[in-house]
Formats: sequence, C-alpha cells, structure tokens
Amino acid sequence: MVFQITYKDKKTNARIGTLNTKKGSVETPFFMPVATKSTAKFINSKKLEELGAKAIISNGFLLSIRPGSKIIKKFGGLGKFMNFNGINFTDSGGFQMYSPSIYISSNEKGVFFRNPISGEKIFITPEKDMEIQFEIQSDVAMCLDRMPLYEDSKTEIEKAVKLTTIWARRCKEHHDKLQKNLTTNKKQLLFGITQGGIYKDLREKSAKELIELDFDGYSIGGFGMGESFEEEMKIVKQQKSIIPENKPVYLMGIGNPNEILEAISFGCDIFDSRMPTQNARHGHLFTSKGKIKILNKKYQLDKTPIDKNCSCFVCRNYSKAYISFLLKQEEPVGKELASYHNLYYLQDLMKQAKEAIKKGKFEKFKEKVKRTYKE
Repeated sequence: MVFQITYKDKKTNARIGTLNTKKGSVETPFFMPVATKSTAKFINSKKLEELGAKAIISNGFLLSIRPGSKIIKKFGGLGKFMNFNGINFTDSGGFQMYSPSIYISSNEKGVFFRNPISGEKIFITPEKDMEIQFEIQSDVAMCLDRMPLYEDSKTEIEKAVKLTTIWARRCKEHHDKLQKNLTTNKKQLLFGITQGGIYKDLREKSAKELIELDFDGYSIGGFGMGESFEEEMKIVKQQKSIIPENKPVYLMGIGNPNEILEAISFGCDIFDSRMPTQNARHGHLFTSKGKIKILNKKYQLDKTPIDKNCSCFVCRNYSKAYISFLLKQEEPVGKELASYHNLYYLQDLMKQAKEAIKKGKFEKFKEKVKRTYKE
C-alpha cells in the first residue's frame, strides 16, 4: 500500500500515516524544505537531515536544463547526486507558470517555457515531463499542471482546470508505460494536482476528474499566491471531503504555522514552501512566542538566542545580536543560520503536532499556536 493511516484525532480530521516509496517510508504529516536546484538556499543536504527533514522537493524542469536529467541519472538519481538520504519529491515545472520571465504560453499539447539560462524557447509536453522526472529518479513525481494566478478571471481559471485534467490523463498514461516492467517496490509514485483557484465548483470539478485517474496521491495546487487564509481553508476543507480517505493529500506552497496546522486539522498530510527560508534571509524568524523581526534595532545588543525554547544548533550557539549583525552585512553565514532555524522550527512543529494527535490533544495544540501567531 502506498499510504496507511495509523492514528486519527477524535475531535478533528487530523491524522498520522505512513507514505511508502521506493526509497523507504516517511511518517505523515511532514513539511518539505524546498530544494529547487537540488539544494535548499544556503542549507546543504546533510544539514537538512540534521535538522530533521525526512523529505524535500526539487524542480524537475529546472534540473533538466542544468545539470540535465541524463547527468543526474548517471549518478544513480537525484538522491545520490545531492547525497540526501530522505525522500525526494520533484515538481513538474507547473509552478514556473507564475513567472513571466520563464512562462510563455500553453495549450492542450503542452507548455512553452523560456530557458532561464540561454533564453531559448523550450516546449514541454506531459509525456516529456514524466520522462524527465522518471530519469531523475525521484521517489515521488508531480503531474504537469496549469497553475493560474490569483487575479485571473474565473474563465481563465476554468481553462486552467481543463488543461490540468487533459495533461494529468496523459501524464498518468505515459508514466504507467514508463514503469510497466518495474516491480511495485521499484516504482516512482505519481501525484495529481488539483486547480480551480478559490472557486468551489471548479475545485470540485478538478478533484473529481483527477480521482477518476486513481493517482497515488493528490496535491492541492495554486495557493500561496495572494488568497486570504479563509479563502484557502474553505477550499482545503472542500477538497479533503472529496479526495478518498486512503490517499495522501499534499497542500503545495504553504509554510505558515497557522495554515499548516489548520490544514492538518482537515486531514492534509504533506506541505512545502520556500517562504520559511526566503523570510529567514530577510530576518523574519519563527519562535515559540511568535514571529520576530531580528533586524529591528532592539536586537542589536540582545545576547539571548532566537528562541530559548528551541534546541536547534543555532539557538544553542548564537545570539540574536550576532545573527542580526550577519544579516545586515549580507553575510552568507547569517542567511544559513537564520534559514536553518526556521526549517528546524517547522520540523519540530510537525513533531509536536504528531505527538498531540497521538495524545488526542491536537485541537488544543493548534489553538495554542494560533494564539501565538495571531496577526
């Protein structure tokens, strides 16, 4: 079985499960640091393991440009290439459609991207996308999806849903062909991605069409792009009511503690976001007392750690004053220390969430964090 539920919370739909991949198993819920080009920003693979990351996500499309999927294959796959012992997820490149410098256009046949290195035009079909991710040998691949923008009209978002379904069907068919001679324990998992913006009717249509294709898991895509917390959670709750209970659910692009815990309460299992490291580099840090802005003047002489309740390497060894100084000087080590702390905080948050689910105290835990991060 790809996914097994081991614990269920009695007051919410929060759950603990086991996701089984060809590389091994990982307990859900979990948060994945974003390692777009086979590394997180300023954090190497061994540091990711040290801070507790059991899975990461990289971008298959960008890696196919440089160093190239064939080179990664020669190293034995992405995990060996970057020397990461955890689970490797890869994205299709659908997220790059938010970027006008990379995305050109799309149609039923595929997507035109602009090579961010050479500027040349690249055409990616759903079949080609599956071949890239299969060659990279990630443990979990994502379907090619058409990601609309928050400000797009409902008509445009409806077109994106249509393309997402068409591409998902072709991804599934080709992915099955690529793996037809592999034994079950050697197969790469494939997740479908639902779209539809904040429109419940379009989200329902997208989810139901993808469920018919019977993917290994389902991702809720298109969020973290400007929608409100209420708009996002309304859709997450609806999607979870449609997606079969025995399938893992991945809420893409979400890294805020309140959003993660609320989504867990609805039954989501997997999360990722570039926000925690991106914000860390600008001095916005998570703590058990809420978010702090470490570049503020009041921390200039602060000898205390970022969080007295945190046991990460950074909090055990460095002061707020030192990290604030390094970030102001644009020192890479400052960005490393701040990023490490934020990622550690989220890994620890997931650990605490699982403990709360097992003890039947998840709702109480969620509300405590919610009060801490009220904004």
